[in-house]
Amino acid sequence: MSGPILVVDIGTSSVRGSIVAADGTVAHEHRRATLPDSPMDGLVEFDARALADAAFEVAGAALSTGGPVAAVGIANQRASTVVWDRATGEPVGPALGWQDLRTIGACLAVREQGYRIAPNASATKLSHLLDEHDPDRSRDLCFGTVDTWIAWVLSGGALHVTDATNAGVTGLTSAAGDAWDPGVLAALRIPAGCLPAIVDSSGVVGAASALDGSPPIAGMAGDQQASLLGQGCIEPGVAKITFGTGGMLDMVLGPARPDFHPRGRAGCFPIVARRVAGATTWGIEAVMLSAGTNIEWLRDDLGLLATAEASHEVAASVPDSGGAWYVPALLGLGTPQWDYGARGTLLGITRGTTAAHVVRAVLEGIAHRGADLVEAAAADGGHPIDVLRIDGGMAANPTFVQALADATQRRVEVSPVLEATTLGAAFLAGLAIGTWGSLVEAASTWRPALVVEPGPPTDRARWAQAIERAAGWIPELSAFDF
Repeated sequence: MSGPILVVDIGTSSVRGSIVAADGTVAHEHRRATLPDSPMDGLVEFDARALADAAFEVAGAALSTGGPVAAVGIANQRASTVVWDRATGEPVGPALGWQDLRTIGACLAVREQGYRIAPNASATKLSHLLDEHDPDRSRDLCFGTVDTWIAWVLSGGALHVTDATNAGVTGLTSAAGDAWDPGVLAALRIPAGCLPAIVDSSGVVGAASALDGSPPIAGMAGDQQASLLGQGCIEPGVAKITFGTGGMLDMVLGPARPDFHPRGRAGCFPIVARRVAGATTWGIEAVMLSAGTNIEWLRDDLGLLATAEASHEVAASVPDSGGAWYVPALLGLGTPQWDYGARGTLLGITRGTTAAHVVRAVLEGIAHRGADLVEAAAADGGHPIDVLRIDGGMAANPTFVQALADATQRRVEVSPVLEATTLGAAFLAGLAIGTWGSLVEAASTWRPALVVEPGPPTDRARWAQAIERAAGWIPELSAFDF
């Protein structure tokens, strides 16, 4: 039966529960902060049970105010890794976040066996947790990315599944993205029995029996693929960027997998954009390792901002950055450089540089990194990107959005829902139960909340010089290539 959709959207820093109607409007949203822990530099972990409790809380709150729903959709931070005991359902050790870098050594070791796996993928994180808590591989443990864990919890332990978009970024699948790779499993000593079944992104997989009414779980997707769909990106060559903790540009390609592995010449990598009725739609992704993290740094560590939202007002108080340039490489540089040893760099400071200049330089630096992603995706994807759709928390910052339009020299369309992941997961679930007859119909409900035209071109050559200054700051990390 058709009807409204409950979406449980698990991000890196918060969990949201929302009700999405057939006209694409989002209502009854409830949010709870769930920031990960970072006990040491390069380590990112979280409490999986606390995350599940937060998901229950926001889902229950949305249902209590929004009424019964016809289905549940799940969107999630990808590649974060949870291991739990099958019998008790209790997590084993801390869950490892996608940004966690503790397994770099394992990535280098497995490369010697012919497998190129990045440390942000799930594969070596899972191997690490098994080595810590099941060294002889005798326990009956379950592995899942966050979608798998939440589906398990919402179904009372009846479902152990992941969808193709999430499976494809674990580092554990075959090139076709539809099965687990036995060679990788053997290399990392991962028992096949701990892995979830790979299912379509749209389709009923079972009941969320732990929720009132036991609605069916009918849509699952990684956050970036959900955002891609949620912003109406259906046709080949259409792209979006989500500016959240990191920044991810995703572009739709079509039924054929890109002919490069693991990355194209411009630093993008193939993704499964969605799998519906057994048919895979492929895309590519370009990655900015830190976007909103830089604003949090200004707020929490430097004390230059009272709130993240204040970055617009502070930056807008000056006409430009006063000659200051900032490279947002707090966790290294992703596409196109993939330099894990690059570090955040602030250049051009004078005695006249103020806090407002620094804040503006940070916003403009993130915008320039956005332009890097656009150029890379156009090169690796073989499609020009004429219009850029954006979502994420930074999409609400007018100074940043204008800087992005200027740096990319493209029209920027801002999503009507800042977390378009919610819409994408709803579209997938609603397609499965008949709320929408097709994804094209669902995506036609999308309209930009704001359109920003580019101003005069910015100095991209100067930006390239700033990138060169930031590169290779920690040579040992810069030498790594995954």
